[in-house]
Amino acid sequence: MTKDQLYNELNYVNHSREKRLKYANLVIDNPELIQPLLDILFEVDDKISCRAAWVFEFMCSEKLDEIIPHLNYFTENISKVHLEPAMRPVAKICELLATAYYGKDDSKVKSHLTQVHKERIIEACFDWMINDIKVAPKAYSMNALFLLGKEFDWVRPELKIILERDFTSQSAAFKARARHILKKLSKSK
Repeated sequence: MTKDQLYNELNYVNHSREKRLKYANLVIDNPELIQPLLDILFEVDDKISCRAAWVFEFMCSEKLDEIIPHLNYFTENISKVHLEPAMRPVAKICELLATAYYGKDDSKVKSHLTQVHKERIIEACFDWMINDIKVAPKAYSMNALFLLGKEFDWVRPELKIILERDFTSQSAAFKARARHILKKLSKSK
């Protein structure tokens, strides 16, 4: 399948779990499609990029190790994503990477996620935290930043400042996640 054919196929992806999973499995079964999928995802002004992001998130949720050969490209471009329907899945992937890297379970991510990759994820997550966007990317970013703060000692104090500053002006969903993260931050001192 060519990049153009994949692009056309993405027209059939919608919010349904069934469609996203169908196309995620197509990519898992054909790993040569990962790079074209990412190319489409990072065509950030094209609405189809959001559908590519949904598929890529589902692929990473199923088989996170498939991202490893593409970590440089992924982390180099995540800060460019600006359409909100694409931000949520990209932020979720950042959370998945942080969870795999700092988790107790064995993961190939631990030996492939570099300092530079982590710094790029931190930068993107903080951008999502401070910008006026929907709560989902912020929620995934909070978690990723909390985990990355295990290694980067400046991250947790900055995260705490943002959460406390924005707490009263944000949605109930933001407050719920922020309360959870603030509780974890107070325990980790």
